[in-house]
Amino acid sequence: QVQLVESGGGLVQAGGSLRLSCAASGRTFSSYAMGWFRQAPGKEHEFVAVISWSGGSTYYADSVKGRFTISRDNVKKTVYLQMDSLKPEDTAVYYCAARKSGSRLTWDEFDYWGQGTQVTVSS
Repeated sequence: QVQLVESGGGLVQAGGSLRLSCAASGRTFSSYAMGWFRQAPGKEHEFVAVISWSGGSTYYADSVKGRFTISRDNVKKTVYLQMDSLKPEDTAVYYCAARKSGSRLTWDEFDYWGQGTQVTVSS
């Protein structure tokens, strides 16, 4: 069982930066791939980024590539999402998620999800 708690969201102007954190409980954190998703009002959950259990492999949605960076610290059991050059269209609730296996980058392919943290980017 893994419990995930996100933090670091807030209100920022376009062009600004935020760093989201996701703290995990459970002794097997290092065996899970971790992902970030987001959901804007009236829209489905959208994949943002994923990182392998070791941190050696990452993958990003085209919409955030070059602006966002996912990383993890398996000792601290925390995954991060550094978001730079933020745009108003990045406004959403951001969720972290964990999964043991699988390759599809969809919400239902993950096993555990956090409660989410709101990110609002003003123009």
